[in-house]
Amino acid sequence: MNRVLLIDDDSEMCSLVKEFLEPEFHIEAIGRGDDGAKRALEADFALIVLDVMMPGMDGFGVLRHLRSNACATPVLMLTARGDDVDRIVGLELGADDYLPKPFNPRELSARIHAILRRAQPPQSAREKLRCNDIELYAAARSVRRAGEVVELTAVEFDVLALLMKNAGNVVTRDEMASRVLDRKLLAYDRSIDMHVSNLRKKLGPAPGGGDRIKSIRSVGYILINYEF
Repeated sequence: MNRVLLIDDDSEMCSLVKEFLEPEFHIEAIGRGDDGAKRALEADFALIVLDVMMPGMDGFGVLRHLRSNACATPVLMLTARGDDVDRIVGLELGADDYLPKPFNPRELSARIHAILRRAQPPQSAREKLRCNDIELYAAARSVRRAGEVVELTAVEFDVLALLMKNAGNVVTRDEMASRVLDRKLLAYDRSIDMHVSNLRKKLGPAPGGGDRIKSIRSVGYILINYEF
């Protein structure tokens, strides 16, 4: 059974989530951010559900601590409904996705399943993709740039894989949301844009200094293959 760490100080909400999800997942709930950050590094969890506002350490501090300690466990952040700043900051720090509060437990379950599906090796587990100096290994879910390992989150990896499979062609934001996040892209939803922005920073410029990933205004993104 997949183990999920829920870090949230709302005890009533945690109880409801545990009651709804525990037939499928083993849920461990912690009400303080600092305690949750420590626990996340102590044990092996398939997923972390992380609230933003908490005592001890807020969700941003927890996420920053985890990523700085090489914790690649997928993180689903719980944000205040309508608070775009929290969503953007969470994605910039390495969250895989977000869910506004209050939420329907069925939606939480759907998001968890989507994230866990992404973490599974693809059927073509031996697949290797290459574009310019970037190499992507599907089975190991690892990426190298000019031979050096590039640490990516699960979503960043899948965004890059999709772009590399379609190198030289535009991939729409709607398709990226559907294929990578397993959901429709909502109005004013910048999730895909933030993941692409993080990916650009981690990959750096292309050989020769050009852009690796170009934006096609109001449409999507294209990975430039400079080898043609």
